[in-house]
Amino acid sequence: MGHADISVNFFVNFFVALFALIDPIGNVPVFAAATVGATAAGRRLTAVYIALFAMVFLTFFYFSGLALLQFFGISLPAFRIAGGILLFLLGLEMARDDFTAAFAEAATDGEPLSTRAYARRRFERLIVPFAMPLLIGPGAISTVVIYAGEAKRFGLTGAVMGFGVIAGVALTILLAFWATGLISRMLGRIGMTIIVRVLGLILCAMAVQFVIAGVADSTRGLVRHDTVAPYASDKD
Repeated sequence: MGHADISVNFFVNFFVALFALIDPIGNVPVFAAATVGATAAGRRLTAVYIALFAMVFLTFFYFSGLALLQFFGISLPAFRIAGGILLFLLGLEMARDDFTAAFAEAATDGEPLSTRAYARRRFERLIVPFAMPLLIGPGAISTVVIYAGEAKRFGLTGAVMGFGVIAGVALTILLAFWATGLISRMLGRIGMTIIVRVLGLILCAMAVQFVIAGVADSTRGLVRHDTVAPYASDKD
């Protein structure tokens, strides 16, 4: 019974940590901005592609760990800095209101598209930097790797539980993004424009924080601790 309680705690803690890092609900406005003008079917299929990508990508890292990064000689701090740069470019486009226009132009290209072709083209545009590193960043990857190490003591059960957590989080991404149409109608065009620009500024700040954390992790004493984790002391 004690072993069962430990495995349940592992499942719950892993799910909560991964859900908080990916934050599907918080990323709905960004997804809405990236799919402005999309049909309901096209948006739903795009959400399916993104959720499947998240599940496959995280599952790969769950079972392979950092082998890929190690193969290329890439550290997590370097990955964090690169992700921060990409996020900054995304946030800059959103803050300047170039974001929705860029996706709208790429989605049409002057020719009618089927729902599947539209969703595939939009998904190709969203893989970087939306699906990665905005949804799946260094934090999510490192969390998956850490919990994969803890799951080894459960054997096959741990592998199944870990995959179940990843699949569950991917499902929350799908459900949250399927609600985008309702959110877009509630906010309207002006509301979406305001939210996109504010989110752009927030993403730029998040990107700078990613870079600061990456520099702090790769150096010693160069960055102050309260700059890397400015609100950590408030939780103590």
